[in-house]
Amino acid sequence: MNNRPAQNEYGAYYHQYVSLVPDGDIQDILAGLLEHMSAYLSDIPETQGNYRYAPGKWSIKEVIGHINDNERIMSYRLLRIARGDQTPLAGYDQDEFMQGVDFDSSSLADLIEDYISVRRATLTLLRGLSEEAWTRSGSANNCVLSARSLAYIIAGHEIHHLNIIKERYIAG
Repeated sequence: MNNRPAQNEYGAYYHQYVSLVPDGDIQDILAGLLEHMSAYLSDIPETQGNYRYAPGKWSIKEVIGHINDNERIMSYRLLRIARGDQTPLAGYDQDEFMQGVDFDSSSLADLIEDYISVRRATLTLLRGLSEEAWTRSGSANNCVLSARSLAYIIAGHEIHHLNIIKERYIAG
């Protein structure tokens, strides 16, 4: 799938993520991110996993866990929309999600393994989509989203958080 979603295929909030995704086949981009992100995260020492760059900010482990949670949610939305389901899907509050989990008690290796598993599941989902399914739209979080836009949102969300990890966690 080489066609970027038009801005009317996703809510304005998601533009911050979609705009970060480079041109190219989104499946290749997500596969490349899998390789890059898993290698990059594997180089972070376990002792740095609970590091927070400021009080009240998420730890590196929490950021990874959040990326995994978000991809699961966006992939589920993508599945429902790609299959033609027109049921309006609920939004979620990332901060409430973080209240219900203790990612800091997990090892970095376990969180990276989870990331790899989630991404591989997303990639197999995308491989099975027809051209028509990519362009189907539905409603989630009170906005119109196409299946195609959700794949871009997954990639852009990851790029966004990878940039933050590099700038605020590792560089610091």
